[in-house]
Amino acid sequence: MWKEFKEFATKGNVVDLSIGVIIGGAFGKIVTSLVNDIIMPIFSLLTGSIDFSNLFISLDGKEYKTLAEAAEQGAATLNYGAFITVFIDFFIISFSIFFVIRQINKFKPKPAPAEHNTKECPYCISQISIKATRCPHCTSVIEN
Repeated sequence: MWKEFKEFATKGNVVDLSIGVIIGGAFGKIVTSLVNDIIMPIFSLLTGSIDFSNLFISLDGKEYKTLAEAAEQGAATLNYGAFITVFIDFFIISFSIFFVIRQINKFKPKPAPAEHNTKECPYCISQISIKATRCPHCTSVIEN
């Protein structure tokens, strides 16, 4: 069993996937920092200094100044400000991945156009071999 696992774990696809997951996790941290530390403060400034981390609705009917205060009191809350932040985070990650894949696809070689192996019979309009001198469908003689 150990030998089979070793063969499985050292296959190229598994190693590539592992590297992709690690790089993806690091990329996610970078984007989260970008959203929380750069984009959201600018967005808050543009919207009149709204602090998105403290946008919430208390479900117990009481008012709390901050989310931390509500959590300290044990109040159930709907944290829509955190949701907005995560949504922006997701959008940036999605757009970044789209952009990277789009650039990678530009470098991939385009497949060569397929050679035409067939031609059309002028009498019955069937597809026949390009080398054919007689149509197998209508038996007409085809001149090359």
